[in-house]
Amino acid sequence: MNQDKTRLHSGIIPLMAISGGVMIANIYYNQPILKEIGASINTSEAAIGRIAMLSQLGFGLGMFFLLPLGDKLKRKRLIIFLAACLALTLTGFAFASTPAQVYVLSFFIGLFSTPAQIILPMAATLDSTNRGKTVGRVFSGILVGILGARVLSGLISEWLGWRYVYGISAMMVSSVAILLKLFLPDVAPKFKGNYFKLLQSTLSLIREYRLLRQAALLGSLTFGVFCSFWTTLTFHLVSAPLHYSPGTIGSFGLIAIGGALVAPYFGKLADKGNTYKSLLITVGLVIGSVILIKIFPYSFVALIVCIFFLDIGVQATQITNFARIYSLHEHAHSRLNTIYMTTYFIGAAIGTYFGLLSWKTGGWNLSTWQMLLWGTAALAVVIISERVNAKHLNRTLVAEETRDFSPPNVVNS
Repeated sequence: MNQDKTRLHSGIIPLMAISGGVMIANIYYNQPILKEIGASINTSEAAIGRIAMLSQLGFGLGMFFLLPLGDKLKRKRLIIFLAACLALTLTGFAFASTPAQVYVLSFFIGLFSTPAQIILPMAATLDSTNRGKTVGRVFSGILVGILGARVLSGLISEWLGWRYVYGISAMMVSSVAILLKLFLPDVAPKFKGNYFKLLQSTLSLIREYRLLRQAALLGSLTFGVFCSFWTTLTFHLVSAPLHYSPGTIGSFGLIAIGGALVAPYFGKLADKGNTYKSLLITVGLVIGSVILIKIFPYSFVALIVCIFFLDIGVQATQITNFARIYSLHEHAHSRLNTIYMTTYFIGAAIGTYFGLLSWKTGGWNLSTWQMLLWGTAALAVVIISERVNAKHLNRTLVAEETRDFSPPNVVNS
């Protein structure tokens, strides 16, 4: 029986990783092909950049309103239902012909891509001993989806046109939904209250767990850098003197995938309790990468190095954060993930917005300055959080040491 369970789990984890990657990729297909989409519906660069912001905003709202249902409903049914909605929305996007249609459908593509983040906390329940490693494996699949999306969309757009990107994706989402229907285990939910109590319980976690607040803020800042970088990089690479094609721009995602495969190492560090050291390194990589590409904005080698280490830094930070927050409450993984990922993608939307604003105002130079601002703020969160946690631990130890454990005085009658 145990051997069957082991075989089942060894097959489930790769399936969950692939499924999460296929679904979340839809938020990022637009980044290397923004110019092509804009040209086909007769809108400007600045206006079409809203597609990336709206898809991230939709995903962030989906995190808050849909992800908590993973603790109340059967996750398998919820995942398959949302995947079906996503496939239909992608099909509609492939035929969109006006800016309004593109904007609305972009928002719903983000909203219905939430199964990726329902799958992730589900994976965390399979192996509590090596939670960081297990989460790292599934999150790596999600990262490959995020980063491979740029490669796939760039190449398909160059060969067939951008509409085929979304038509092919609709078929891929439908395929993994069928596989999940066949093989994903049906786990009974733990939460028994109604939907409003579920949301109330979710919000209460913010007040209850200081570590959750710290991790969410850190995640939003680093992912803000990441999304700001990739959105403005597209405009930087198509402009003079580089003039790269969509296929070339998308191919840089292959470099980032290499970084994603290295990132799970930091999940092992988190399992060993070395989270502060891990976060200092990962956030340092983010800042160092932005500095490099700022100094050498037109260097091909600097761009490759920047993408590789930026991706390691951002994604390893998220893996470390996931390992930390999933240790807080065994039966509230979806709700913990809700707070973290909602904040995470709000940071993405804000980072994308300010990236576009910076590009419009001051080009690549101003865009990289605002990325450095986000990165510096992230480093400050890591350092300040460690000091706050250390002070709290010291107060707890002092309270334990000074507590009077002697029995109360007994008055003889």
